[in-house]
Amino acid sequence: MNAPAHPAAIAPPLPADLLAALRTGFGARCSTAPAVCEQHGRDESVFDVPPPQAVVFAESEGEVAQVITLCARHRVPVIPFGAGSSLEGHLLAVRGGISLDVSRMAEVLRIDAEDLTVTVQPGVTRKQLNEALKHEGLFFPIDPGADASLGGMAATRASGTNAVRYGTMRENVLGLRFVNAAGEVVRAGSRAKKSSAGYDLTRLLVGSEGTLGVITELTLKVHPLPEAVSAAVCFFPSIDAAVRTAMQIIQIGVPIARCELLDANAIRAVNAHDRLGLKEAPMLLMEFHGSEAGVAEQAAVVQAVAGDHGGEAFEWATTPEARTRLWTARHHAYLSGLQMRPGCRAVTTDTCVPISRLAENINASVAEVESAGLPYFIVGHVGDGNFHMAYLLDPARPEELATAERLSAQMVARAIALEGTCTGEHGIGLHKQGFLLDETGAEAVAMMRAVKQAMDPLGILNPGKVFAL
Repeated sequence: MNAPAHPAAIAPPLPADLLAALRTGFGARCSTAPAVCEQHGRDESVFDVPPPQAVVFAESEGEVAQVITLCARHRVPVIPFGAGSSLEGHLLAVRGGISLDVSRMAEVLRIDAEDLTVTVQPGVTRKQLNEALKHEGLFFPIDPGADASLGGMAATRASGTNAVRYGTMRENVLGLRFVNAAGEVVRAGSRAKKSSAGYDLTRLLVGSEGTLGVITELTLKVHPLPEAVSAAVCFFPSIDAAVRTAMQIIQIGVPIARCELLDANAIRAVNAHDRLGLKEAPMLLMEFHGSEAGVAEQAAVVQAVAGDHGGEAFEWATTPEARTRLWTARHHAYLSGLQMRPGCRAVTTDTCVPISRLAENINASVAEVESAGLPYFIVGHVGDGNFHMAYLLDPARPEELATAERLSAQMVARAIALEGTCTGEHGIGLHKQGFLLDETGAEAVAMMRAVKQAMDPLGILNPGKVFAL
């Protein structure tokens, strides 16, 4: 299908001596097989970009450094690859080069239960980490939906369903190790909860989208498993009523752990996919963490607020099995939505605004897509002002892509005008480079470019992402 303009270029062949050195050093873990390269050259975006020219599977920090050192010598791009679940073209080889797959670096290195920290390699996924932590009575709360790798989650500053209470990757990464563009290992941060020591390189790498270094180790905050957990669903007469309920819950200070919006289209999709039988109306899916008494108090307050906005059919899921069923359906919403229009592709965009402006942003976005007549669905982490709009496109009709891009641009421009951001968690990648300029201004982007130039003077680390070269 046609896709938005992107800076892809025809890449020269890999230098023969580089490929020979990689094959000598990595053997079968250096692959130029078309199927392997294709697998590492596609994500959930609509960009059509040639795949990387080779894939190297690293199994240690030293091997990451080895690959980057060799590629720097030959000025060949290196694109970090974790689970491949990004949405904005982060892993696409727009300048050719080597896809550096760190998914085999998947060890939980250290659990410090007394300090509530854990140290992991970048290929560990969030589900793998939580499986390791549950025996200690702990959990890692960042949940972007996909079973993403923690290195990728840090690189894209992921958040997700729990962010309203526990924050994003920015707040939960204490320290990290990374390999810079010269092949040197750099350590940033520590296991301490705070520090005033120099520039904050940890936060610089979190959200850098692989353009400043390849993360090889992470030290993360973890949290005690709550004594009591309860989930609830509530249905509303309109999206506006659901969103205003979420806004009021936050504004009165209820410490809700999760507050997710699914519109009627998303409910219809998950009903068909997971056989749930939910009412096909705008729904809030909420979760409460705390003591038995605290959870009960939170739930009572939320139920009263929802009632004031026309919420009805308040249903509880207190057993782990019932909660898992609901949250699995929420996490399946994207794939379920694609099945609403067989053979379709999706343009999925997200914005985040101050909570007081959320209803305005969503209502206007819905009115625009309804007027355009394009199939869509909405899911949102509305407790922190973030929502996702997925426009469903027929790949054989380029005019639908043009409509989706126009609607997405209008939605993003409105979010910025409402003092929000062009992306709450997807990142910039290829898709939102122009919006970054609109949001931050030319001066800020020039400073970002200067940082990139200082840390990656040859421009080999995931080139073409965040801002075009």
